[in-house]
Amino acid sequence: MSKLFGDKVVLVTGGTSGIGRHSAIAFAAEGAKVVVSGRREHEGAETVRLIRAIGGESSFVKADVSRPDDISGLLARVIELYGALDVALNNAGIEGTPFVPLERYDVDTWDRVIDVNLKGLFLCMKEQLPYLVASRGNIVNMASVAGLTGGRVGAAYHASKHGVVGITKSAAIEYADKGVRINAVAPGAIETGMASRVFFQDANTAARIKSLHPIGRLGLAEEVANAVLWLASARSSFTTGHVLSVDGGFVVP
Repeated sequence: MSKLFGDKVVLVTGGTSGIGRHSAIAFAAEGAKVVVSGRREHEGAETVRLIRAIGGESSFVKADVSRPDDISGLLARVIELYGALDVALNNAGIEGTPFVPLERYDVDTWDRVIDVNLKGLFLCMKEQLPYLVASRGNIVNMASVAGLTGGRVGAAYHASKHGVVGITKSAAIEYADKGVRINAVAPGAIETGMASRVFFQDANTAARIKSLHPIGRLGLAEEVANAVLWLASARSSFTTGHVLSVDGGFVVP
């Protein structure tokens, strides 16, 4: 039985943990050659080990998405390793804590969140697109329900994820006639290390966050990975410029 991504080359930024790691493993299970990228070498090597343990092919390339030279070097390495790029999952991101009212938000924290979550995504897409035009491949960007709604605090994170939605839609229109599809996934609160750091340090906050999801629970990284793979595969061949919420009903009310 053929696999969804047999012989395809997939790049996953932020592939060292959480949604990125689960997506990288899922791509590999469907036959992809997966390049895992991130800032943390030890965690990246662990993702590669997990992929190889299921018989997949993978390599780790260290890169900080906010650094243009890192990203140009990353794409050069992808081509050196595998000769092409078919799918890019732009998943790298940071939360930008502490979440405080806007008037108390630290400028350096604001700059770092925008540099990683939005400028970093722009830099990745800028370098990826020439190769994806050649392969008629596609991009999946990691947005968030924070890119579809407002919130009391965390202005930089909300702003950055709204930007992810905007650049996804704009680029999807720009590259539609070139055979490149560009979509995004918008998760709700997912059981990851990042969510644990932000939301689950006290019981009251954890209960409030859970209550925002009408389905009655938090999401799993595997569930987001399933959505990523659908958008990245030929099964969504008539879908571009779409932001797919994987959020347990968070944005419905």
